Amino acid sequence: MTEVACIDLFCGAGGLTHGLIRAGIPVVAGVDLDEACRHPFEANNNARFIAKGIENVKPSDLIKLYDDAEIRILAGCAPCQPFSTYSQRYDTLTSPRWPLLYQFARLVRSVRPHVVTMENVPMVEKHAVFDDFVATLRRLGYAVWQDVVDCTYYGLPQTRRRMVILASAIGPIELIAPTHKKARSVKDAIGKLPAIAAGNAHKDDALHVSSKLSDLNLRRIRISRPGGTWRDWPQRLIAECHRKDTGRTYPGVYGRMTWEDPAPTITTQFYGFGNGRFGHPEQDRAISLREGAILQGFPKNYSFVPEGCPTHFKVLGRMIGNAVPVVLGEAIGQSIAAHLGIEADHRSRSRKGIADVARKPLVA
Repeated sequence: MTEVACIDLFCGAGGLTHGLIRAGIPVVAGVDLDEACRHPFEANNNARFIAKGIENVKPSDLIKLYDDAEIRILAGCAPCQPFSTYSQRYDTLTSPRWPLLYQFARLVRSVRPHVVTMENVPMVEKHAVFDDFVATLRRLGYAVWQDVVDCTYYGLPQTRRRMVILASAIGPIELIAPTHKKARSVKDAIGKLPAIAAGNAHKDDALHVSSKLSDLNLRRIRISRPGGTWRDWPQRLIAECHRKDTGRTYPGVYGRMTWEDPAPTITTQFYGFGNGRFGHPEQDRAISLREGAILQGFPKNYSFVPEGCPTHFKVLGRMIGNAVPVVLGEAIGQSIAAHLGIEADHRSRSRKGIADVARKPLVA
């Protein structure tokens, strides 16, 4: 009999799932609309991938996946684009992604998992849908912990802040204390990866591939210094849009990372030199797909595409950039494990103890 089982909604490539598993939380399935996520999720996590939009997920579907688990955990990270600072310029209320947290709440109301966790961008707390989600949890009797978390304090070599919710029907729960006093650097994370040229892939790792650079961008990156900006370039190389007054306030593009600092926030377009400070600290190229994945906390051998299949930058960039950082998922998993009494060596406490918790009634 499985004692604990978790289902990961909006699972993507499996960043949250992988972190939870490393913390000793068994994940039985992930749900996501993007079929491209099936391989990385299943190949690395020994869990079932369900290709389905959350609005089409029935409570009975989840109950069947939980099987006879005594403790049920429901996790997820609804697509964050509607809540990002960038998206506020648009009419996000009409986006089909906007109500996804309500769908998450619908499943919580029906399934009543013992533990719920949700991760998203910090801006999500400024929206009514977030307030409604938290209110639903409290109304159902969950003890709720929420805060914006700086992922560098949990070992992520990247400046990334995320809103995290932990909710339990068993009792008070909270995120574990920070595990790192000092941020990990880009050099710590990717400094030992073999050198490659722009537009090339390493012979031993198809994911260690960088995007091509135009002749103009190659000239630009060659004179770019780590931590510098396009403002350091000669006038002839500066893009026309940045010469205008309206473009002078965007120095964060066409930049190199620095070895000594964490990476900037990895976006879905991190593989492009002109899309942010995504230039390699010393090689004349943007960071590779593998380097972006490592900066997101994925292991160096995490498989994103089946062997021999083509590598598509746009698809994999979206998959990696949208992922929950693995180390944050692990911190969340460790928090849940501590809450449930699962020991650090991943052995659960006695079946009787978990059964006693499972029998505690949930608020109707």
